[in-house]
Amino acid sequence: MIPVAKSPTDYQAFRISPQDTNRLAIIFDPENAQSSLTVCVEIFDVGGKTPPNRHQLAVEMFFILKGEGLATCDGKTVEIHAGDSLLVPATSTHLIENTGKERLYALCIMVPNEDFVELIRSGTPVELDAEDMRVLRRSDVLVSC
Repeated sequence: MIPVAKSPTDYQAFRISPQDTNRLAIIFDPENAQSSLTVCVEIFDVGGKTPPNRHQLAVEMFFILKGEGLATCDGKTVEIHAGDSLLVPATSTHLIENTGKERLYALCIMVPNEDFVELIRSGTPVELDAEDMRVLRRSDVLVSC
C-alpha cells in the first residue's frame, strides 16, 4: 500500500455552524485513510470555543500545537498550553475554549470516525489564511541562524 501524503495546501477547512468560533481543517478521514478515523486541526479564534459535545463510541485526542485555553470534560476543567494533550473517553461531555490572546490550534484525532468528518463537511467551507498556514507548516517557530 502506498502511504497517503498531504500538505497543508491539501487540507479542506470548514466552520460547522455559521455562529461557530472555531474551524476544522481535515487532514485524514475514512475515505483517504481507509480506516474509521478522523484527523484534523481545530483552529479557535480568540475567545472561541466548541459547544459542549459528546460521542457515543469515539475516543477523541487533542494535542495543543499553539496557544492556550481551557478544556472541560465531565465538569472537570484544566488549563491547556502548547505541547499538552487531552484524551476524551467515549460518552464524556467536553469542550475546549481559547482563553489566550492569539488563536489556539489543536491536532484532533477521533477513533472511530462516528460521522464526525461528515458533520464537519456539512458545514461552510472556509479558507485557511496566512497565519493558519504558518502554524500548519510550523514556519511560525523557525529561527534563523
